[in-house]
Order: sequence, then C-alpha cells, then structure tokens
Amino acid sequence: MSLTADPPACTVPAAGGTSTHKLVNAGADKLVFKIKSSNNNEYRISPVFGFIDPSGSKDVTITRTAGAPKEDKLVIHFGPAPADATDAQAAFGAITPAGTVTIPLSATA
Repeated sequence: MSLTADPPACTVPAAGGTSTHKLVNAGADKLVFKIKSSNNNEYRISPVFGFIDPSGSKDVTITRTAGAPKEDKLVIHFGPAPADATDAQAAFGAITPAGTVTIPLSATA
C-alpha cells in the first residue's frame, strides 16, 4: 500500500495563490485519505477526505490566502478503504491509518 504526491512540495505566493497536486495510489487496494494542515488560517484544501481507486489518482487543490511568508506542511493520512464505503469522512473515521505523506508548503514573498 503506497501513496505519493506529485509534485511532492508546494510553493505559492504569500499574497495568495493555488497549487494542484495529484495523489497517486500505486497499490492494489482502494485507499481512503484525510488531509491535515499545520496552518488552517491561510490554507484551504479541497478535498479534505477522499477515496483513491487502485492504480488511480485524485487531484487535490491547495489554496493560500494572503498572509506573512512562512513554512507550513500538509500531512495526508491514508489507509485501506472499507469495501462498502461511500462516505470518505465516515470511512476514514472507521479505519486505523496505515501511513502518511507530507507535502511541505512554502509561501514566498
């Protein structure tokens, strides 16, 4: 079971901007994920919860609002999705995460 992010890091202007990243499931099992941010005041993530099919991918949009330049991070927790799951938030709450992927966030002046 593995999950990767492409690109693996995010640089956005401190004045605000967006970046799109692809989460790639290289494994044979459907995954469920939850994304946590070290800075919920200046970053918005969409989607926060989701499923990724085996050998599939999911686009994630990172939006930064204006703020002081600083370093932050996103941590994506993931694990095997329950077979009958349709609600990613509920499904994530029912599993024990099997791994994490960290995306460094850099806001530049």
